[in-house]
Amino acid sequence: MAYLRNGRNALRQIIRDTTMHASESERMMNPLIFACQGVRHRKLEVILTTNVDKLGKAGETVKVAPGHFRNHLMPKLLAVPNIDKYAYLIREQRKNAPPEEEEEKVEVKVVAVSEEVKLKEYEKAARRLDNARLVLRRSINLEKFRTRATKEDPIELRSAVTKEDILSEVARQLSIGLEPENVHLPSPLLTVGEYEVPLRLPRSIPLPAGKVHWTLNVKIRCK
Repeated sequence: MAYLRNGRNALRQIIRDTTMHASESERMMNPLIFACQGVRHRKLEVILTTNVDKLGKAGETVKVAPGHFRNHLMPKLLAVPNIDKYAYLIREQRKNAPPEEEEEKVEVKVVAVSEEVKLKEYEKAARRLDNARLVLRRSINLEKFRTRATKEDPIELRSAVTKEDILSEVARQLSIGLEPENVHLPSPLLTVGEYEVPLRLPRSIPLPAGKVHWTLNVKIRCK
């Protein structure tokens, strides 16, 4: 930003001095005006007053198309023609400008996670799943609900609860990411009620006392 500010100040000073003190013929031949009038050159050599993407850094001399200089670089004071007067003033301004701060280098260290740490994390997640109750609210099939023979008949859902629904709710409610192969659900859940859904977790995770396999308690309620 210091280069941009000082470069633009230098450019304004040159334009002001040239306009005030130059004769009529000198004004017509002023290199800055000459370059901006659209004179057809293949490339113009310009000095960048600030860092410009895909062109270069402040103070560097680059070649650009006349139209790009006239329509983009010049109006924004991003560059000046490469002639002695401008080059000298840009160098002087850069000498007096404070140095730009170097970009902070962020070093990312990859810390290897031991198998023991992973196992403890898996065990912690497994215990949370085993002790939790996943509650899902679903709309019921009103037509079949009204035609039930007795109140003890199961209440059917309008749409079944699938394995994907359970995985999504586990991630949302418990902040635990499970893979489809971790949940054993041969068929979707079709009625309101409570279910114990078996979980297929790595055998290296020790089961609690009295447990044969890991389970997830799922409760489906009316919406």
